[in-house]
Amino acid sequence: MAKKEKGVLVQREEARPVSPFAEMEQSFENFFRNPFAMMTHPMMQSFMPKLTDMTPTVDIFEEGKEVVVKAEIPGVEKNDIDVSITENSLTISGEKKQEQKVEKKDYHRVERSYGSFSRSFRLPENVNGSKAKASFKDGVLEVRLPKTKETKQKKIEIG
Repeated sequence: MAKKEKGVLVQREEARPVSPFAEMEQSFENFFRNPFAMMTHPMMQSFMPKLTDMTPTVDIFEEGKEVVVKAEIPGVEKNDIDVSITENSLTISGEKKQEQKVEKKDYHRVERSYGSFSRSFRLPENVNGSKAKASFKDGVLEVRLPKTKETKQKKIEIG
């Protein structure tokens, strides 16, 4: 029986299969209903890092006459990051390399992940990619794209 949370009137419990075959059938149903949910299963986490571990978290906002993109990329050297702008998209890619000197230690827990990453973002039409500037400090990449013209916002009435 699941522990009842404080303030919750009704607690939902999953029905448990009666036999091993029913449990297997339930697993197949769950897989075909949501195939990527299996990647969050603790057993799968031991075989592969979480997808979000290598994907930088990003904030995109407007500041004055610029569009600013800030990406958190901890543990990556500046030289291992590539920033490219193609027409109306910005791509941030790179690689977090594993430390070679600690590879022979007896680990008790491994949570840090290593490998390549890449994220692309669609840019507004009113930015000048050729005048973009990028800086990297304390694990945060900042890309500043100047706007070419102000876009006017129009309010639309809902009928």
